[in-house]
This record gives sequence, C-alpha cells and structure tokens, in this order.
Amino acid sequence: MTETRWLDDDEQRTWRTFLMAVHLLDGALDRQLRHDSGMPHAYYQILVMLSEAPNRELTMTRLARLLRSSPSRLSHAAARLESEGRIRRFKRPGDRRTTLVELTDAGMDVLREAAFGHVNEVRRLVFDPLTPEQVEQLRVISEAMLGALDPQGEEPRYADPEGLSASG
Repeated sequence: MTETRWLDDDEQRTWRTFLMAVHLLDGALDRQLRHDSGMPHAYYQILVMLSEAPNRELTMTRLARLLRSSPSRLSHAAARLESEGRIRRFKRPGDRRTTLVELTDAGMDVLREAAFGHVNEVRRLVFDPLTPEQVEQLRVISEAMLGALDPQGEEPRYADPEGLSASG
C-alpha cells in the first residue's frame, strides 16, 4: 500500500479555488441562460450539440455521451425540449431500437437568440479577466487535466459530434 500524498497548503488553496470557480461559473451561466432565454444551461448544451451535428441530428446514445449525461436525465430534458418544439425525436428508419434527436428550425432560432447573451457572459466571466497568455495557459492546463482524466483519448477534447469514432 502506498502512502497518501496529502495536498500541501498551496495545492489545497489551488484545489479549493479551482472548485469554487467551476461551481460559481456553472451557476452563473445557468442563471444567465434562465434569465435571458428561459432555459437551463443543460438544455442550451443539448441544442448546441445538435446544431453542430450533421443534419442537426444525433442518436440519443451519442448525445448522452457528448453531454456526459445519463440516458434518463437526457430523456427528461429531451421530453421538455420536444414539448416546446425545439427538438424532434424519432426512430431511425430500418432500426426501431435507435432513437434520433433532431434540432428543429424553432430550436435553432431559440439557440441563435440565446447564444448572444451566453457568449457575452462566457467572455465576461472567463476571457475578459485573463490576459492572452493566461487564456493559453488555461487551455494547456485543461488539456493536461483531460489527459489524466481520459488517458486513452476516448472522449472528444473539443465537442465535435462528427469526430466521435464510436457510433451511438
């Protein structure tokens, strides 16, 4: 059994600062989207993933993987988005077991409207406080962390639905 390498004071301060920043950022982005567009950040992310996919459609399995979401959580969100006319779910022709999700024109319009406020908030909270050098450092640090979190590179580094090798 190996001995535990406890965090020193600087590492503990860095770790807790990082956790608080991520927590507050997630909450701030969710509040902004709910206030400006009436949708939570999770729903916005669904619309974004679909907007970037070929023909604006993905299987539910692939969408869940891209979003790192459980199928039940995604199903609940999809039901809500479908009832609002923002997405459409249907069975794949010739394969009744596979459910496809398509971003509707109305959903694309909602996404376009929401994107302006969202990108302004991301810029205000993440990029404006940093120098160009710090932005580069943030990317490099994030890539290093992703390397430890996903050493086989199974998850997309940049959410690119077309870049996924596994079908879903």
